[in-house]
Amino acid sequence: QVQLVESGGGLVQPGGSLRLSCAASETNFSIYAMGWYRQAPGKQRELVAGISSGGNTNYADSVKGRFTISRDNAKNTVYLQMNSLKPEDTAVYYCNAKLRLLRYWGQGTQVTVSS
Repeated sequence: QVQLVESGGGLVQPGGSLRLSCAASETNFSIYAMGWYRQAPGKQRELVAGISSGGNTNYADSVKGRFTISRDNAKNTVYLQMNSLKPEDTAVYYCNAKLRLLRYWGQGTQVTVSS
């Protein structure tokens, strides 16, 4: 069982930045593909960004050029740097770890973009 703990959410003004962190309990963290998802009220959970065990990244079209996912395998942590935030980025952000058929989720962290 992999435990994931997100942090770094909060309230930010439009145009601002936040960095989310997700710390994993798994000692073999480096073999997991990691991702950040988000869910806004009344909407389905959607993939925001993913990073493979080899470091390949992918992004939702809505965040390309604004968000950056990265990982530090020595710290068992994945990050999501979010710049130029918009009100429509407001959601609960979840960290996800994936290995073959295994899926693990964090508890989520709220990001609110508002003036």
